[in-house]
Amino acid sequence: MGANMGKSGSLLDALPTGQGTLHVVMLGLDSAGKTTALYRLKFDQYLNTVPTIGFNCEKVKGTLGRAKGVGFLVWDVGGQEKLRPLWKSYTRCTDGIIFVLDSVDMERMEEAKMELVRTAKSPDNAGVPILVLANKQDLPLARQPRELEKLLGLHELGHSHVWYVQPACAITGEGLQEGLEALYEMILKRRKLAKQCKKKGR
Repeated sequence: MGANMGKSGSLLDALPTGQGTLHVVMLGLDSAGKTTALYRLKFDQYLNTVPTIGFNCEKVKGTLGRAKGVGFLVWDVGGQEKLRPLWKSYTRCTDGIIFVLDSVDMERMEEAKMELVRTAKSPDNAGVPILVLANKQDLPLARQPRELEKLLGLHELGHSHVWYVQPACAITGEGLQEGLEALYEMILKRRKLAKQCKKKGR
């Protein structure tokens, strides 16, 4: 039941029709490790990648906790500055956002924060769970999740946003499945709340 792009190749053709697959978008600055993380999740091995111009799309499966066996259709969108205006069209109607962060690159932390906040505050993304994948944790100067929460201003996003910072290393795969599990839990929580609000008939 893979997502076939179809002859017209539009985004909508590729969206899963069943309830079984969750639609997730992977964003982040260029060189943060998005594509490496995607293919590590897909094939469970390290693949040498080139900068993404456009997007990669793969179906991956969760292997831990309640996410075990759950299908995620992951859109990995290029992070170069000229490509970032396109992010909006990928995040529309998505179940979750994975923001991949280079935990070592302090010079670009402010830029990463700006893009993350812009994405989170877009009206289309209100309430969409955000998993921050704190990548490159294998490197000596990698910042820890608590420090990254402060640097990215995650606490300032307000109550309408659920987020989680997962330390990870895309090259070894460490932390990636734990991240998917955390994202899945946030998605379930959001759906439960949405159902409750409907029942109250606001």
